[in-house]
Order: sequence, then C-alpha cells, then structure tokens
Amino acid sequence: MLDAGYVAELAELTRPFGVTHTGVAAADVLLRARVAIEQRIADGLVDGMQFTFKNPARSTDPQRAVPDARSVFVAARPYLLPDQERPDGPVARVARYAWLDHYAPLREGLWAVARRLRADGYKAVPFADDNSIVDREVAYRAGLGWFGKNANLLLPGAGSWFVLGCVVTTAPLPVAASPVEDGCGTCRRCLDACPTGAIIAEGVIDAARCLAWVLQKPGIIPHHLREAVGDRIYGCDDCQDACPPTVRLGRRFTVDVSTREPPMAWLSVLQLLMADDAGVAQMWGRWYLAERDPRWARRNALVVLGNIGDLTVGPHIHTVRAVLADYLSHNDPVLRAHAVWAARRLGHHDLMPVSDPHPDVQRELQMP
Repeated sequence: MLDAGYVAELAELTRPFGVTHTGVAAADVLLRARVAIEQRIADGLVDGMQFTFKNPARSTDPQRAVPDARSVFVAARPYLLPDQERPDGPVARVARYAWLDHYAPLREGLWAVARRLRADGYKAVPFADDNSIVDREVAYRAGLGWFGKNANLLLPGAGSWFVLGCVVTTAPLPVAASPVEDGCGTCRRCLDACPTGAIIAEGVIDAARCLAWVLQKPGIIPHHLREAVGDRIYGCDDCQDACPPTVRLGRRFTVDVSTREPPMAWLSVLQLLMADDAGVAQMWGRWYLAERDPRWARRNALVVLGNIGDLTVGPHIHTVRAVLADYLSHNDPVLRAHAVWAARRLGHHDLMPVSDPHPDVQRELQMP
C-alpha cells in the first residue's frame, strides 16, 4: 500500500490546473449508485436520458474501466465565476457550469496524475464528464462531500459549484476512512426552489421535469413546462442558487478568468435564430446538443423568445416579427409548433396561420 505522502504528491500535480479538493476511493463496485440508477429506471424517472444511466453495470464498476483497478483518485475543480451583467436586448441565460470549459483544465490535472502513476508502473486512466463512471458517487466515497437533497455533491465549506473527475488506477492508494456526514439537516430550500417540482423526494430527480434535461433532450418541449423555462437556454441553476452552503461558502472558490476567454453567460436569442446551421453550431460550441442537431437549440431559443416579452419590444420588434414569420413557415414542424407558441405569447396573432398540415402544429394553433 502506498502512503498518504504519495497521494499528497498526486494532489499537488493537479493544483496548477485549478483543482482544490482531492481524495481516494476504493475501486469497488458502486453498489449504492447501481441500485439507485436501476430504481430510477424502474420507476420511469429517467425520461430517455442516457449518460451513466445507459449502462449501469459499466458506469458503477471501475473495474470495467481499468481491469484489476485498486483505487480511484478523485478531483474537484470549482467553476463559480463572478456574475456577468445581462446584455441589452433579447438574450437567454446559460447555466454557470457551461460559461467556460472547466473540464479542459480538470482533464489536464487528471492526466498529470495518470502520467505519474504510469511512470511508477501502474495502469491509470483519467475520466471527466464521461459516461464510464458515476463521478459523484466515487467523489462521495472518496470523502469529498455529501449528497444534497438536489442530488448534487456538496463539499464541506464549499458547496456544489464544482466539476468532478477521477483517475482509475491499479495503484494501491490509501482510501478515505469514511464518507462525509450529511450536512443538509432539515433544510429543503432546493426542493422548494425547483421551478417545476422535479425534485420529487430527497435526492430523487424526475428527469422529465428537470429543466436541465428538458432543454437537452430532443423533441417538443411539453406545453406545461415552457413558461417555467423562462429565459434559460442551457441548464438550470435554481436548486444550487437556493442552497445555503453553496451560496454562502461557494464564493470562497471563485475561478480566476483574467487570462481566459470571456464567459458565455448569455446568448443572443435573435442571433441564434437567424444563424444558419454552421452559425448555430459555432454559437453552441462544446455544449451538449442532442444528435448534434441545431433544431434543438433553435427550439429552446423560440421558447425563450416567447418568455421574454418585455425585451422583444422597442428597437427589436421588427426583427422579432420577421424571425417569428420565418419560423411560422419553417419546413420543420417542431420549430413551427414552438414558433406558434412564442407568437401567441408575444401577442403577434396576426402572424399565425389559420391551419397547418402537421398535427403537432395544428394542435398548437388550436390551443387557447
């Protein structure tokens, strides 16, 4: 067994890449996570979401990632940035974790650890934002934090504004003595703050109601969720913004962006809706986009447009009407349906057609 001093050396390798918290878990089957995933699937709470839900036998077994693995080195990197001023005009909000690519420097830190382990004769494979392993569970087992009622991992004295990654290795690293005790107590602010009631029990999320997933999955956004989307175009921070330890303590770990590109906290709705496919792909960048199909980004933008009425008047009114007219005659019925909803919300009934050959659009037209 390697000693704690060796683990400290590994942790030090990650510091230049912004990692603030590290730990080690045993490379055993993540049984608790596997049972939870299988139960969520059985209860119909996954709503077609893949990621680590696609293959629980793989994502909850570090041995599938690295045969003969003995331990998992876990790292957490903060992603909280200073608030960004809202630009003028019709813009959409982006969840904090997506403002910058925080996984890129995290991966560099993990690779530094992997190279050291390999140089010392061990197998080592880094994972970050990867479906091969449930990173929150190994982080919990490594003693980095506890699971909040919003299912996020909360780090003591720091909150949940962190991205997680790990290195699965054959090295026999000393593991955490025990997990961190629950720090939520009777608090339920995250449950009460969720705009759609997606947190249906402590630590249990109904994916079909979670706006972070609603805005990522393909298809028509359910009518009853569109107003709740508000001005969000990618992700949702509400359950974290309501979390007392996250709000109170998280700013102790604000990321320095003085030498990096400007954070993408807001996105121009009209610019996205007027862009061609290549332009949408460029604006969306590294963010997850189902099937890499720009129609889902445009769909989200149309819902946002319908929700930000006060920002669509004045100097933008003519552009808004022109964009809506274009989408009301779009060849994609999904986009036409959402354009009907947006036009009605904004009071542009004169732009709406009397009927449409597609049943989804026709149903939208017939709604009061």
